[in-house]
Amino acid sequence: MSKKNVLFIASTGGHLEELLQLSPMFAHYNYRLITEKTKSNLYLKDKYKDKVSYLVYGTKHHMLTYPFKLIYNCFKSLYYYLIFAPDYIITTGVHTAGPMCCIGKLFGSKIIYIETFANMVTKTKTGKLVYPISDKFIVQWESMKKLYPDAEVGGWIF
Repeated sequence: MSKKNVLFIASTGGHLEELLQLSPMFAHYNYRLITEKTKSNLYLKDKYKDKVSYLVYGTKHHMLTYPFKLIYNCFKSLYYYLIFAPDYIITTGVHTAGPMCCIGKLFGSKIIYIETFANMVTKTKTGKLVYPISDKFIVQWESMKKLYPDAEVGGWIF
């Protein structure tokens, strides 16, 4: 039996650190890791070799360039999606993950979203976007069930 294709995707920083807590799972799947390319995570190429891909780093704090980077990342996400053809997409968010989850849903992938540990009482923008299309939505705090009633409480990743 062949291993399932699982795409793990997260923005750089805390979201990526949360996602990397799931790295013991990588060996059980034909996996791909996608994040934004920054100096702080170039080490991933050494650690995961050809299993890591990068999107362009961009935050909403740079409003002049962000829309262009977001559009570029949408097309690059489509390219990565078509090349890898994941059965599952697992993400901790945020903005880099939204387009990939939407693409995956359109093409039939199962979407597993883990809302960030940092939010105990508010939704993330990506969480709001992905919640209706996710196949499994996991929160790390019991208090988040009030905001996402169909979510599962998975406990802390850390």
